[in-house]
Amino acid sequence: MGYWVIALFAALWAMLPAYVPNSAAAVFGGGTPIDFGKTCGDGRRIFGDGKTYRGFFGGVLCGVLVGLIQIWAWRAFDLTALPHQTILSVTLLSSGALLGDLAKSFLKRRLGKERGESWFLADQYDLVIGSFLLILLIYPQWLFENITLPIAVWIIIMTPLLHRIVNIIGYYIGVKDVPW
Repeated sequence: MGYWVIALFAALWAMLPAYVPNSAAAVFGGGTPIDFGKTCGDGRRIFGDGKTYRGFFGGVLCGVLVGLIQIWAWRAFDLTALPHQTILSVTLLSSGALLGDLAKSFLKRRLGKERGESWFLADQYDLVIGSFLLILLIYPQWLFENITLPIAVWIIIMTPLLHRIVNIIGYYIGVKDVPW
């Protein structure tokens, strides 16, 4: 039992640099859309107005800042039971989370789904898939050293729960148009 509780905290610790950027992007968003308002051959927007440069870079920056705090705390408080973050891992997790969100938005537009329209599972796991794919391509050693099976199980369980809670909060404080 104790091992699974530690794995829960380890999962949250490992994913924090990937979890923070989506919420931060909603707070810092606005301005120029990443797709500059352009459409694909199907006549639909590439990403949509909800994906902006300010949101993307603000989100990545916040994820990296959280990761830098983790790096400091890991050393300062001897948190060796938790995954070891590095500057590269937190940058890849943060960037990958928002790249996964962009890829999901691209696919949503191709499927005719509108901005803010719910897409079950894709809305919850885009950040996990994006961050893990990017880190797997560039820094697989970190992934295999830090994400054990129990940690992966907790990530799968807690991601949709955290996603829902954070989106409800974002809706009530006015940074999201919909609570999902």
